[in-house]
Amino acid sequence: MNLIASRISAWAFSLLWAIALGIQNPADLLQAQTSNLRDVKRDLSLPPLLQEQPSPGKRVQQTTNGYDATTVYHVLFLPHNWQPHRSYPILVEYAGNGNYANALGDVSTGKPEDCRIGYGLSGGEDCIWLVLPYLKKKDGGSFENCLQWWGDIAETKRYCSNTIEEVCSLYGGDRQRIVLCGFSRGAIGCNYFGLHDDDISELWCAFFCHSHYDGVRSWPYSDSDRASAIERLKRLRGRPQWISHEGSVAEIETYLRQIEIDGVRVADSCTFETIPFANHSAEWLFCDLPQRQQARKWLRRVLADANTRPTKH
Repeated sequence: MNLIASRISAWAFSLLWAIALGIQNPADLLQAQTSNLRDVKRDLSLPPLLQEQPSPGKRVQQTTNGYDATTVYHVLFLPHNWQPHRSYPILVEYAGNGNYANALGDVSTGKPEDCRIGYGLSGGEDCIWLVLPYLKKKDGGSFENCLQWWGDIAETKRYCSNTIEEVCSLYGGDRQRIVLCGFSRGAIGCNYFGLHDDDISELWCAFFCHSHYDGVRSWPYSDSDRASAIERLKRLRGRPQWISHEGSVAEIETYLRQIEIDGVRVADSCTFETIPFANHSAEWLFCDLPQRQQARKWLRRVLADANTRPTKH
């Protein structure tokens, strides 16, 4: 009886919380809390990780030139329909924090090879998928992949820019159509890192943020406060953002609808989507769900719109 009472109490609290946030159908939140994404059939699976040269349909581990003496690495996937001398959008992805697991069976290692968003969004077609690491300095002065939070932002930025340039030069990546994607830490990083300064913010035509968002709450690192996050948002300048969250996206939407920059509401360029499962995971993109259909539709639209924007210098 104590267990039943505990669950009823939790559901009642969630219902009140949903109403307070203005969720139109609070029952959806209650349903999400009892639904496990692991019970949904996948129609995608990650290609094996290979130590080979890139080629169509292969997911390979690489290290960017200049970092050969380090243990830093990233993951590159060329789409199944890749052809030389053609141009392709790039989905650049960053992982969530490592050493995370929960009672639903969700796990986040923080490693590039365990990311999902880019492959789920594209279905392995039409887009180059590039999963990059955050970098941190080792005791000996060399660098390695950072599995929790941000490490060395300046070095991460350098690795990011250099790797994207290699992918554009060698594999036809389109500099006008680069979408920054992230789950959890990576979702926060879409703004915290992706809008960190004027140089890095110019790389992206759009942002895909799943589960958490910069500025909604404070985290254990400097400049995670709301005022600092709004300063970063000033660099968004109307570019589209997909923003989703498990259970409910209302907290993030409420936050962004309160922010105006130069007389324009930030939320006006955002697409908000609730993922109807309790799982802290990007696995929903590997399932044939209405939410994935909407995400792919959003991607097609922002990539088409990117072609009409002024050329980056």
